[in-house]
Formats: sequence, C-alpha cells, structure tokens
Amino acid sequence: MWSTLLSVPFLAGGGYIYFGETPYPELLGVPLMVFAGFILVMGWYIHLVASPPAPTLREGEEIIDTRHPTQKAALIKVILGIPFLAVAGYLLFGTTVPYLYPMLAFVGGLYLFSTGLLTYWTNSLTTYYITNERVMSEFRLLSLVRKEVPMEKIRAVRESKSPIETLVGVGNIRVSSGGGVGMEITIRNVDSVTDFADRLRELT
Repeated sequence: MWSTLLSVPFLAGGGYIYFGETPYPELLGVPLMVFAGFILVMGWYIHLVASPPAPTLREGEEIIDTRHPTQKAALIKVILGIPFLAVAGYLLFGTTVPYLYPMLAFVGGLYLFSTGLLTYWTNSLTTYYITNERVMSEFRLLSLVRKEVPMEKIRAVRESKSPIETLVGVGNIRVSSGGGVGMEITIRNVDSVTDFADRLRELT
C-alpha cells in the first residue's frame, strides 16, 4: 500500500507533462511514469514475498526471538525527500526560475526518497532469528539468502547507530566470530537495541 501511494505523485507528474499542455518536452514525463511503475510493481512483489516461512530447526533447537527491521529510519528518509520534490514541482510548474533550481531540488529529494524507499523494501524482505544454537539473517528477493553464526563461535556483539537512527530510537548490532571472513551478521534497524544486544550476550 505504501508503494502504491508513493507512486501516485510521480505518475501524476509524468502524465501531466506527457499528456498535458505544458511548455516542456513530452518525453520528460516518460522517466517519471516509468519510475512510478517500478515503485508500484516492486511494492506489490515485495508484499507477496515478504512473509517467509520459519527456518528448519535442528533437533532440540528452538526459536528464542524473531525480529524484523523497524521502518522508522526508512520512513524518515522518505518524508525528508517529499518537501524537496514538492519544491521542485512548484519551481518547475509555478514559476519561471531557471531550470537549474528545480533540477537541484528534484535531485536532492529523489536521492532521499529513493534511499528511504530502498531501505523500506530491504527491511521488508529481511528477518532475523535467534535460537538457542545460532543467530540467523534471512533476505528473500528472487531467492533466499541466509547467513548464520553459531552461538558457541560468537566472539563480539557490537552496537552502532547513525544520526538518523539515533533520532528515531533504533540501532544496529554486529555479531561476529573468530572464524574468519563471512562469519558476521549485522542486525539492522531494531528497536531497543541495547536490551536486544544484552540478551544476545547472555546467550553466548
């Protein structure tokens, strides 16, 4: 639903330029409509695949906690991008200022909007599992990608927060082992990050 709503302004703006009577070349509306279609299709596809089945557990293994990344940081980026896009639309259609100004506002807004939307999609496709034997990270797009670190091999549990994550009260946990390259999982954008990290430390 979010992707559908977010695609509407780009579809409307592109359609207005392409089909309406404007002083701008019709082809300028095509990229906006294509971008809107991409958001719409990806949003519905992710909606269909974003609920993976629980992983197969070993004998005697049980799931202690399941986490999905919170969408707070992603939504902040999307929200911050919307005013820039609105200003770009106003400068383009409502004023006669040089095209450079609406273009700069559009590029800045599109960067924030796109990175926020990408984070939202990535978070929707990511699930973290903690069992009594291992920590697992699953990412499902076209196929399933799973990483895991056995509990007995965990050597470090580190917390980190970006400025935006600190603002919205979320953080990341890096779980690593002494087993060489690849034996590391980063649990991103989770609420109550310190409590969650302390729980992990108690299990190791």
